[in-house]
Amino acid sequence: MIGEDRINLNNRFIEVFKLLEQRGDIVKNDRGGKGMGDFADKILGNRGYGHIISAFLNDEDKRVLDYKHARKLCKEYGINEAYMFEGIGTPFGMDLPNITQHMTNVAMDNILFTTVEAFAGSGQAVSDGSVENLRYFSMPGVQGSGMVAFPIQGDSMEPVIKDGDMVICKEVGLLGDIRDNKIYAVKSNGALWIKYVQRIIDDRGIVRRLKLISANHLEYDPFVEEVNEHTRLYQVIRKVSEI
Repeated sequence: MIGEDRINLNNRFIEVFKLLEQRGDIVKNDRGGKGMGDFADKILGNRGYGHIISAFLNDEDKRVLDYKHARKLCKEYGINEAYMFEGIGTPFGMDLPNITQHMTNVAMDNILFTTVEAFAGSGQAVSDGSVENLRYFSMPGVQGSGMVAFPIQGDSMEPVIKDGDMVICKEVGLLGDIRDNKIYAVKSNGALWIKYVQRIIDDRGIVRRLKLISANHLEYDPFVEEVNEHTRLYQVIRKVSEI
């Protein structure tokens, strides 16, 4: 008899599958790499197992996803493992916990706080000349160089990142180091966005464009941003929320 933990796992799989469909990562009748057969190949290792995926999605079928293939799903599509296995957080949420403590300056301050606000909802243009009164701070567990923090205004990344949260980001040196479906701050053409990012690669394997996706996908459509020599990316590694 299938245990309750497996049933709960499969219920979360059904929810994740629906979200992947809404995001356009799965298109059931697609023949360009996003169809049910392609999904089955990535998760179960066989293109002919689309009917098994369909069984997992059917509440009346007794077959359910196992933990081995759930891990494969998380790896292939950037799903939050804490959500998939324990129901903690959100499907595409950050694995790191929220930090709500008061921050104080210490001798080894390494995070640049800027008054420039990343308008996650509107993509409002940001002028480099608007950065004033810069200061540095530190936070336990956040080390290294290339760190920047700024507050969020807008609801396009809710419920993962909310209006009023502060995000801490680490600069990405090379576009080739970007991991699909992770959250980044993208600075391009005088604008700054916080989005899930997917690479669009040309036939030589070079990242030419970025698909930017909102967590609040019901109100904000994905869009594509061209990459140029001025494009800068910072991976969001921590968010700070008000108590």
